[in-house]
Parts: sequence; C-alpha cells; structure tokens
Amino acid sequence: MNFLDMFAMRPGSFAKTYKCFPVSFMEGKDRPDVEHGGKIIMPPSALDALTQRNIQYPMLFKLTNKFATKSTHCGVLEFVADEGRIYMPYWMMRNLLVEEGGFIELESVSLPVAEYVKMQPQSVEFLDISNPKAVLERALRTFACLTIDDIISINYNDKKYEFNVLELRPAGAVSIIECDMNVDFAPPVGYVEPEYSKPAEAMEEDGVDYSSIKIPQMGFKAFGCEGNRLDGKAKKNTSAESSSPLSQHERGIPNYDYQRGKITFIRNGRSKQTESKGESEIFSAFQGEGQLLKKKRK
Repeated sequence: MNFLDMFAMRPGSFAKTYKCFPVSFMEGKDRPDVEHGGKIIMPPSALDALTQRNIQYPMLFKLTNKFATKSTHCGVLEFVADEGRIYMPYWMMRNLLVEEGGFIELESVSLPVAEYVKMQPQSVEFLDISNPKAVLERALRTFACLTIDDIISINYNDKKYEFNVLELRPAGAVSIIECDMNVDFAPPVGYVEPEYSKPAEAMEEDGVDYSSIKIPQMGFKAFGCEGNRLDGKAKKNTSAESSSPLSQHERGIPNYDYQRGKITFIRNGRSKQTESKGESEIFSAFQGEGQLLKKKRK
C-alpha cells in the first residue's frame, strides 16, 4: 500500500485499485463456487488493512470501472489472491465492461438489507424447471449483495442461467445475507403468451323441423299386464283399447323471442272463467233452509 492510498482512505473505510482477472486465471483446480456466485477473492494484504479499521461485517465492496462509468457490488470469499490482483466471476467483469488485467477501484460500503427483488430470466429454458423460485433462492446463497441492472449467472444441473435484476427494495444495491426477501419474476426474454382459442359460438338453427319428431308416450296404465286363469283355460281375447287410453303427450310452445343470455319465466295466467264469476257465487253463511223436528198442526 503506497502513501497516496493511505491518504485517500477515510477512517473506518477501505479503498484501493486492483487489477482484475477471471476466476479461470487462478492456479490450481477450477472454482465453480466463485464463478457462479457474487463474491470475489482478494489478496492477504487487503485482510490486514481491513482488520486494522473498524469495518462493518459482513464485508461488502463497491467495484467501479471509471473508464466505463460502470459499478456493481460484491462480497469477499477468500484472501488468497496474488498481491495487486483480485479474481472475480466472469459475469461480473462483463457487467463492468472490463477486460482481463483491467483496473478496478474497490471500496468498502454498507448496504441495507433486501426486502424485495424482481428478476427477469434471460432464456425461456428457465421455465422448464419444476420449482424455479426455490432454485433461485438456493443459488442466491452464494451471493452477498445485488445491484440493480446487473445480469447475474447461476448454475443448475450443469447449466448456466442468467437473470437481469430489474427492481430492488429498499435501495438500488442491497445485502442479501441472512434476510427474508420476496422474489418475483418477470416474463423471460423471448417469452410469448400462448394463444387460447375462443370457445366455438353456439350453432344457429339448422332448419330441422323438430315438430315432426314423435315422442313416445310415457303415461301410467293401470292393469296393463296380461292375466292368467286359475283353471288353466285360455284367456279370452279382450281389446286393449277398452282400457283407459293414455293421455296424449303435448309438446310445449317454443319461445321464438328467445335471446341468448336472457332467462324468461312463463307463468300460467288467471283463467277467464274465474274472472267471469259474479257476486252471486260468493259464499254466505247460514243461507240454507231450516227443518222443524215437530210437524205443525193443521
């Protein structure tokens, strides 16, 4: 750390410029936990400088590319990088518009806890996952913070999925460590709403004369079965027509003024005979003729 860095540093803060490289540039085995997360790897000297200051935990940092006026936020995973270098996920370098070996200004910050996040999948393939919200919540455990307008990358079943951070609350950059936030999704890029076919409209009258259709009579006929004699003799033929005839089936009168969506209740009106009754038929009490028990003498 040179004199200028110490002079520019405020009490309780940390700020320094590093060369950034993707995680694939690190020696040793691959680090998928870093590549598909939101944390970086810093040099050991940064840990010494941070411990000497009153840095708020968890350690969160703001990364700025002054040449492209781009910035994002991240956490730190380890302090094992080479001096003067930091290693970060490739998606983070792409958001900062920086190439391998480019200079990035790093500054310690304090961010509010997240309450709400809305993301937009960058591929419709994310809809094939049975429970996408649970997959995203599990993948965000490797992130320390989120920045609005960033495009983050997660790994699920050996496949990369990218998301654009559209909305954050309560600020444009939030901490997601040990928080209870609501996750919402916007329609994926390239998603098209399926077209639902409207139900076929009711068919108009087809010209069939339904009045000509005969409806079988379904009335009750008493003693309509065939009987047998007790003496075993043949039964005399009797005309079936002698029994009381079945009541004729009467078809209802169709409502030719029917309108779709309108229900009409037809009630029987008052008969004319009832209306024509006069006052003479009105009941009067005690109007009968009396009878005497004892006959009158002549």
